[in-house]
Amino acid sequence: MFPPAGRHQSAQRPLGRRHRSQRRSVIRHARPVLRTQVATGHDGVTDRLRSVLPQHDPTSAITVRRARINDVVDIKALIDSYAGRVLLEKELVTLYEDIQEFWVADNAGQVIGCGALHVLWEDLAEIRSVAVDRDARRKGVGEAIVRRLIETASELGLPRIFVLTFETDFFGTFGFEPIHGTPVSDTVYEEMRRSPDPGVAEFLDLPFAKPNTLGNTRMLLTL
Repeated sequence: MFPPAGRHQSAQRPLGRRHRSQRRSVIRHARPVLRTQVATGHDGVTDRLRSVLPQHDPTSAITVRRARINDVVDIKALIDSYAGRVLLEKELVTLYEDIQEFWVADNAGQVIGCGALHVLWEDLAEIRSVAVDRDARRKGVGEAIVRRLIETASELGLPRIFVLTFETDFFGTFGFEPIHGTPVSDTVYEEMRRSPDPGVAEFLDLPFAKPNTLGNTRMLLTL
């Protein structure tokens, strides 16, 4: 119920000096709260804006760094723990060949997460092989890895990032959206289909890649 008109009007009287001082104090103390709300994503702040705002980092004790050769065995163990259900198994030789594409989450010398960024075309990269140790899940590790992979794509000047995934809600928080068809020109399509890389075939949705894409969602992020 609305307050009586007279009471509402009387509330608008000019503030005295003491009241103005109290009001400034309330506003001054409220500002940190408002900043905290924005930083933690309240009031519908977008992920793109949130990524550049100050925020508490739940993974502050974890370092996301470039993978090194001696990380390969740990990376394989992480990927193999998901093999057959979420990720395709990776052979050791493939991981050694592709180690420069990987980033890992390092917790006091222990590799607890990994992910790779693979360039597909002049304006396109793929995020692949994102895996997190089961004891470290739901602690922001996967988010930290994917953020770093997106930053790497931006640093390389790649405006689009592809991912083939079951985790549509997770990648959706970064701005990835499902795609249908193939969002490239006919000329680029013909060039890309010559690649032996399975990620290219999955992006193009080629028939022989259907066993890999079945049940997964092809998603794309435009930076």
